Amino acid sequence: MLGTFINAWKVKELRAKLLYILLVLLIFRVGSVIPVPGIDMDALFGDFGGTGGGFLGMLVGGEWGTIFAMGIGPYITASIIMQLLAVAIPKLAEMKKDGAEGRKKINQITRYLAVVMAVLQAAGMVFAWSSAFHLDAQNFLFYGAAIASMVAGTMFIMWLSELLTEKGLGNGASFIIFANILSALPMGIMTLYDVSTGGVVESILVALSIVLFVLVVGFVVLIAEGQRKIPVQYSKKMVGRQNYGGQSSFIPIKVNLAGVLPMIFAMSILGLPEQIMMFMPNNEFLTGLASTLRLSGPIGAPIYVVLIFAFTFFYASFSINPTEMAENLRKNGGFIPGIRAGKPTVEFIERSIKRMSWIGATSYALVAMIPIVTEWITMIWVPGGVPIGFGGTTIIIVVGVSLEIVKKLEAQLLMRNYKGFLSS
Repeated sequence: MLGTFINAWKVKELRAKLLYILLVLLIFRVGSVIPVPGIDMDALFGDFGGTGGGFLGMLVGGEWGTIFAMGIGPYITASIIMQLLAVAIPKLAEMKKDGAEGRKKINQITRYLAVVMAVLQAAGMVFAWSSAFHLDAQNFLFYGAAIASMVAGTMFIMWLSELLTEKGLGNGASFIIFANILSALPMGIMTLYDVSTGGVVESILVALSIVLFVLVVGFVVLIAEGQRKIPVQYSKKMVGRQNYGGQSSFIPIKVNLAGVLPMIFAMSILGLPEQIMMFMPNNEFLTGLASTLRLSGPIGAPIYVVLIFAFTFFYASFSINPTEMAENLRKNGGFIPGIRAGKPTVEFIERSIKRMSWIGATSYALVAMIPIVTEWITMIWVPGGVPIGFGGTTIIIVVGVSLEIVKKLEAQLLMRNYKGFLSS
């Protein structure tokens, strides 16, 4: 990986792309510390005890009290809703099949929906902050300025993510989340260091945590790169006096087709009571429900795992169409060795997808639970209850984005070398 970056840095075009990505991410991080008009950051952190927003907020949002407090969250939520609606509404399903023009329309609808979600989320945040600061309920100027600045901040982040997608080396929203995660890395390292200085037991736990982290990263890379290759044989065709076809190929099915989306979906549902609490901060039922559904709780953690499995199979059910795949094989004279064409081929592909989904969901649920179990153990052993852990979802996202960047750079380098070979 390091060698790929070194070689890419030597190429002028790739170096320009890398610098462009760094510049956009720098702008994003600068905006993450600009406070919302009328907000006292010291008082906010004193009342909320940190950046707030929970783990999901750390992934898709910025620092509380800033114009980037919501981050890319509303856009992610809107994208999730559009994916779900595309399954239920035939008109949206037709748009997805219309190629580039259809995707353009869906992206436009997603942006409008993201604006609506941003206004609602910003209103909830500002209402929660105003309750903490005991602001005048009739202070409409504060509400309007705060909500407008936060919605504008989210729209600006959406624009930055689209710039990264267009001129960068991958999905722009993934880069934004990637930057959010890495911004919390120094604080995590300092926490580990502070805990390690507490004694022999603490030092051993920190060392074990680091070893576990390395093992989990290796496991995530294995799962991210893993795939089932279904062999395909194409029959020969006589065209004139020449034989065409007859070659062998395969259909790649990834171990986890949904990637990190089921984990984000699950966290969104479990965090819904906490989001609603912004509008009703004194509601005892919502307070108890939010406490019960905490990811690190004895009830929230099992529900989290069940939701990961549910969303993994839900996403896999519409991400690949076995019937369409089997029909394309038949039209091109292809078949799976040992499997008859038609319905048997469809059933074989469906079974393969389900098996890969079981493996992927189990693997990612295990990765998600390892940090939670680690936190439970360290909360027992470490004096003062200081947890030593890491987010399984953050590891999956960081590894996924890193692998995507490396693959794009390797493809660019390979293409450049190929062109150089042809021109020589």
